[in-house]
Amino acid sequence: MDEHTVPAPLFEEHRPRLRAVAYRLLGSSEEADETLEGVRRTWRAPQDPGGPPPDGPGVSIAPPPDDPATAVARACLDRLRDRETHRAHPWDPWDPWASGGPAHSGGATDPDGPTTADGPEERPLSSALDGLTPPERLAYVLHDEFSVPYEEIAPVVDRTPAATRQLAGRARYRLREAEEMPEPDPSRQREVVAAFLAAARGGDTAALRELLDPEVVLRADTAAVRAGAAAAHGPGAVAEAVAGRAGTARKALVGGAAGLAWPPEGEPLLVFAFTVLDDRITAIDALSDADHLNRLELRL
Repeated sequence: MDEHTVPAPLFEEHRPRLRAVAYRLLGSSEEADETLEGVRRTWRAPQDPGGPPPDGPGVSIAPPPDDPATAVARACLDRLRDRETHRAHPWDPWDPWASGGPAHSGGATDPDGPTTADGPEERPLSSALDGLTPPERLAYVLHDEFSVPYEEIAPVVDRTPAATRQLAGRARYRLREAEEMPEPDPSRQREVVAAFLAAARGGDTAALRELLDPEVVLRADTAAVRAGAAAAHGPGAVAEAVAGRAGTARKALVGGAAGLAWPPEGEPLLVFAFTVLDDRITAIDALSDADHLNRLELRL
């Protein structure tokens, strides 16, 4: 992805791989084809007749164009972000009730999708992949499935290579968590959440952190973010983010599992749902959107 003066015919030469990348990122054959066609129409290499005019007096020098693979990746990232902005209902990447993308229909494959030597065979997309944030999805798909180095992905997601590696790592962890989640232990889950509530009420930050998995994530829907909640990753950041509200919350059952509701009296405005694995909290979902709360099986 680091060549910037590639002849236009190379776009067509690499179309099967580019199309495979677009399909895997977007999860939709139609969107992949639309994205590829849009990039093909607008992308120009300097050698193209339709490219920028020669430099001369009074002519600004435009930055070198992206190579086709980078251009396709950027276009797909824009589409993934656009999905979040134009939803009929507030949505966040970890919404337990939203699919996260058009491919969430039981795992349909793309009948016309190519299989190439340069990329993975197009296979059914999991709903877990739809649950990743757009940058996480792009970093994971490009690196883990198409062997693109982090150094080449970093400019697309506007992060350093090290931060891009972390994006892919978080995506990998969430996918593994979704695919390998054992049968829950309700009684143990209740004990862990009760211990979390006690530590929050007592202001025991060390105890809070001990109950959190090293890769714990705090996820907040759109309304929860407006109410002051913020996504966080890691025991220290998550403990700091939830300690205040959790310390004044009350016990609740969320879909039959132990959770917390805030404020301590009256109608709940914010609900914390917990995912517990091996006696550690691996995820906390802060839900405040009215549609989400109405769909919860919530018992106080």
